[in-house]
Amino acid sequence: MTQALVYNNLGEKSGDMQLDEAVWNVPPNMTLIQEVVQAYRANAREGIAHTKTRGEVRGGGRKPWKQKGTGRARHGSIRSPLWKGGGVVFGPRNTKNYTRHLNKKVKRKVMCMVLSNKQTEHRLVIIESLELAQPKTKFAVQWLHKLPVKNKSTLIALPKRTESISAFQNLPTVEIMPLESLNAYELLRYEYLMVPKDGIELISRAYSKK
Repeated sequence: MTQALVYNNLGEKSGDMQLDEAVWNVPPNMTLIQEVVQAYRANAREGIAHTKTRGEVRGGGRKPWKQKGTGRARHGSIRSPLWKGGGVVFGPRNTKNYTRHLNKKVKRKVMCMVLSNKQTEHRLVIIESLELAQPKTKFAVQWLHKLPVKNKSTLIALPKRTESISAFQNLPTVEIMPLESLNAYELLRYEYLMVPKDGIELISRAYSKK
């Protein structure tokens, strides 16, 4: 079984915790990880680029000049794509859907790969609980400085909210999210992952093959 250190509320090592091999010891597949990351980014993408067709551009209701006798090319509207300020042909539309489907088995496997990487690179910090003496930023900074995550980008995943959460809100290098919202993309964005002991057990049950 894979073992990991556990830290108490004083930032001291309090013991070891055994981790499920099926979740915390999975070799990485970079191609599969890249595919999942691209899918997460695509699913979060909003189609904001938008061009108007000739039917959506204002004006152009009157024929610019008569059909014959002027010596110029014939035109029916100044909103033709041939004109400056006219409609756009085949331009980007905000109705385009960028969503990519992800297989559940693939998401689970990549999640285990990323979690395993945090563990093997010693970037997984397990704590007994997230309880500070007072929910103040200065106490949060002092506590973090005692842990390996000092001044590093850290994602704290909690199974439930605590009063101490507000102490971390003003720290630019720390992000707190519910454990059920944890995903491979968010894990890769942060250098360290911090989870309480009961959260580790929930992760192991959720992603274990059993």
